[in-house]
Amino acid sequence: MIEYLQYGLILAVVLAYLLDLLIGDPISLPHPIVYFGRMIAFFEKRCNKGNNRMLKGALVNVGLIAGVFLLFFAFMWLAQSATMYLFLALTIIFFFYGLANRTLITEGVQVFVVLETQGLQAGRTQLSRIVGRDTSELSEQQIKKAALETMAENLSDGVVAPIFWYAVAGIPGMMTYKMINTLDSMIGYKSERYLYYGRIAAYIDDVANYIPARLTALLMVVVSGSARAFRFMFKFGRKHSSPNAGYPESALAGLLNVQFGGPNYYNGTYVDKPFIGEVERELNMGDVIRTSRINQLVCLFSVILCVVIRYVILY
Repeated sequence: MIEYLQYGLILAVVLAYLLDLLIGDPISLPHPIVYFGRMIAFFEKRCNKGNNRMLKGALVNVGLIAGVFLLFFAFMWLAQSATMYLFLALTIIFFFYGLANRTLITEGVQVFVVLETQGLQAGRTQLSRIVGRDTSELSEQQIKKAALETMAENLSDGVVAPIFWYAVAGIPGMMTYKMINTLDSMIGYKSERYLYYGRIAAYIDDVANYIPARLTALLMVVVSGSARAFRFMFKFGRKHSSPNAGYPESALAGLLNVQFGGPNYYNGTYVDKPFIGEVERELNMGDVIRTSRINQLVCLFSVILCVVIRYVILY
């Protein structure tokens, strides 16, 4: 029975990966991240005011994160106790929900397509769907840079990190990471509103992404065979304002031989980001196509590594 479960889990992970590859995030179906967002918004509205905002934010963060882990741990344990097939079915569903590779690639490519076919203002609007920065004054080159930077950063946040935490702690680990990442994306800003309330959320997200971000950059180097990407990881990775985002962005800058970064506005706050890369050149559709291929290969390699480590070596 244990051997059948092992093979079943390998098949479940592969099927979930293929589902994401084929259809991406299901807009018409209920998604756990939507409910995570609603819970975060519920507590933020009631707790992000008055005194002791950092303490309130910390308590909310710890409560939500621990609550998600315990909920999914109990849920998957009950499913496994009931029947192996229910456990495998839920593994497929939640692993699929935990991945965001196809959607990330689609949104990134769409920025370039809209910019080329509908013009600058439409491109700014399209980019605003996937970034937290102010896009209203961005040039065509800045829009393209932002789209590629987001594809690199979210390759870690939305693909490698969820798979990594699945390898560590199964579906409970994967869903707990998604709550951590959702908290950071909603309240982990250095704006006046979230400076204190969201500080712990940002810190926890930094810790959760520390290994995955560096693993993402390394996988980008492996699938591309780019010596320049490897060199850029060490030269520029630590120069980013984020302790993690600089590594996949540096690797992509090396792969494409471009320059990312530079000052920008995030939620109305000016952020003086350093430049990443050495060559300032015009970006084109070929760059986003190559980035998409890298993202697909990194996702595939991550799934393979997850299966080998969790179910072949450790099971």
